[in-house]
Amino acid sequence: MTTNHAAKGQKIARQPSLSPPPLKKRKVDSTTTKKAVSSFFTPASKKEPERITWRIINESLLFARHQPDIADTPTEPPLKRRKIAAFDLDSTLIRTSSGNVFAKDATDWRWWHFSVPSVLKDLHADGYAIVIITNQGSISLKKDPKTFKSDQRSLANFKTKVASVLSHFDFPILLLAATARDKYRKPRIGIWTELLDALDFDEGTGPDVQSSFFVGDAGGRAATTNANADHACSDRDFACNVGITFHTPEEYFLHEQPVPFTRSFDPRTFLNSSSSTSTYATPIVLDKKNALDIVLMCGSPGSGKSTFYWTKLEPLGYERVNQDTLKTRDKCVKIASEMLAVGKSVTIDNTNADQETRAVWVQLAHKFAVPVRCIHFLAHAKLCQHNDTVRALSASRFNPERRSILPHSAFAGFASRFKEPKLTEGFQDVIKVEFQVHYCSVPG
Repeated sequence: MTTNHAAKGQKIARQPSLSPPPLKKRKVDSTTTKKAVSSFFTPASKKEPERITWRIINESLLFARHQPDIADTPTEPPLKRRKIAAFDLDSTLIRTSSGNVFAKDATDWRWWHFSVPSVLKDLHADGYAIVIITNQGSISLKKDPKTFKSDQRSLANFKTKVASVLSHFDFPILLLAATARDKYRKPRIGIWTELLDALDFDEGTGPDVQSSFFVGDAGGRAATTNANADHACSDRDFACNVGITFHTPEEYFLHEQPVPFTRSFDPRTFLNSSSSTSTYATPIVLDKKNALDIVLMCGSPGSGKSTFYWTKLEPLGYERVNQDTLKTRDKCVKIASEMLAVGKSVTIDNTNADQETRAVWVQLAHKFAVPVRCIHFLAHAKLCQHNDTVRALSASRFNPERRSILPHSAFAGFASRFKEPKLTEGFQDVIKVEFQVHYCSVPG
């Protein structure tokens, strides 16, 4: 935050109330007018010219450009605003009037702090491009016949609320809303790339990242006696990923001192790990102990099982059986049996979380009178979710099978079923594998 903005907001921050007092005998729930609510349903031929234009990018990113009427505001000189002031929407610029976590309808909002409009106006006057960047997972832009009506209703409510919020400003504002778990969702930077394109930046004329900043409520802060813990650290991580300064709403609008925060997972931990540690200094060397056997993998989705197969086991002559591609366990057993019958060793590349699931493969090994070995992948859940996202959003080098991002239930389900594999289950050995960053080429 620049010094002049902090100074301008200092007196404002000491006001006792977060919103203007209601008129006598009149309840004020939000700043939404009846005109704003009804505007969405007015026939196009009778509407006033829209100040907001909307478009959809790749069926998941909702883009809005608020451009006030020329008659309402002087024409700006055609210069590029290189400083970006970006804000989250919910719990940052606005909050619910009802006090609920989620808004009841399009009218259920008020300013997060009464200074918000004036602060944004001052930023615009100082040459900043004002941008709203928000995750909106309750909205779906895909045309699913099963949910079409509810999806359209959610989208209409969101557009009405945004129109009401932006109607308070007589200068341009951009809004980008990520609606899916893809490259646009914070803390991923796809939404930032689209923003720079919308602002007409190119590689030679990028934004002033030293002056730019992002304000959001998901800052990874722990619970205190006066406040609940943040639900995530995604806003802080987003700012870090794009290389700009981060502030919480309390820091930016109320000028409070920063408070401690934690990241539940930081991928830099693995990139910066010392090579002197056993995990990184001693790569796994796997020998083929038996002429014919089964190697059973056990680990969460995203723990590195498939990459381990391509780099360690395929060179040893193992065939791969994977339920993601074969779809059913019965088919996996059938294919594995056929391979063993012709003298080919097999790797079972599935999660194999519990003893009951693993017992299927131990019994198959007994049937063919061959040993069965177990490789246990130890990567924790947050790391696995990160790996899954990187894989899904990467080119074929990391994602040769074109896998999409898995739902959180895939990781929670594994964790709830997981039982550590033991030699007593019938394994010849159990090899534990820590995760390590390893750049390699896999079939694609």
